[in-house]
Amino acid sequence: MTQINLKGKKALVTGGSQGIGAGICKALAACGADVFINYYSNKDKAQEVADEITSKYNVTVSIGKANVAKASEVKDMFSQMDAEIGTIDILVNNAGSESVQHVLDLEEDEWDRVMGINLKGPFLCAKEAGKRMENNGGGVIINISSIHDTVPRKGLIHYCSAKAGLKMFTKCLSLELAEDNIRVLSVAPGAIETNMNREEINKFGREKFHNWIPSGRIGNVTEVANTVAFLASDMADYINGADLYIDGAYMNHTIQYDPRPLRKMNK
Repeated sequence: MTQINLKGKKALVTGGSQGIGAGICKALAACGADVFINYYSNKDKAQEVADEITSKYNVTVSIGKANVAKASEVKDMFSQMDAEIGTIDILVNNAGSESVQHVLDLEEDEWDRVMGINLKGPFLCAKEAGKRMENNGGGVIINISSIHDTVPRKGLIHYCSAKAGLKMFTKCLSLELAEDNIRVLSVAPGAIETNMNREEINKFGREKFHNWIPSGRIGNVTEVANTVAFLASDMADYINGADLYIDGAYMNHTIQYDPRPLRKMNK
């Protein structure tokens, strides 16, 4: 079986210190890529991910702090990567944030914060990465979105709006950068269990998700990370401008009742 090979590639993952981002960093490194781990608030966790990668894989890894919604910090981050890892081949815009609030209580500052991280951040990072990829013969940009780029949800109007924007941003960017041999895609996870949300899932009721999701279970970080590694590789060279949902058919299950008659199974 053909293995995913990213040896010699240089990858930057925003929000790579924990959750899905950390899983993506590890998956890319496992396939041979050198990895730059962006973090914003938790240097220790970023270093833990870097240390784990160093102990398991023969790749170069570095960490750097940046608020992806700030152009000056993004520029500094890419300059640091240039010096410590090398010119970028793979950008994964994973950094994201949400907060549950009634729309009538949502303050302008919070709207701007969520939009900044989830939509402006990918733009700023894609711009810096794209300039380098253009001069380097190409590359891959993967935006981590959500099923809420299509599915609305109460309390998350700012988050859902940002992810919907990210979906169209991905499609427009793929059109503009294809001529430079740069592929642009988005990966939209559904319910994915992480160390950060495990307690919340258990409190809410894990069985509810099992009933709602047609595949019968919540997804895991490795499933998202492996998909990103595949899309970043030459094995996915003809996939461009796509929005890939990883959700166990969750977003397709809006009709919860089942009117089908019982049927006998052939034995």
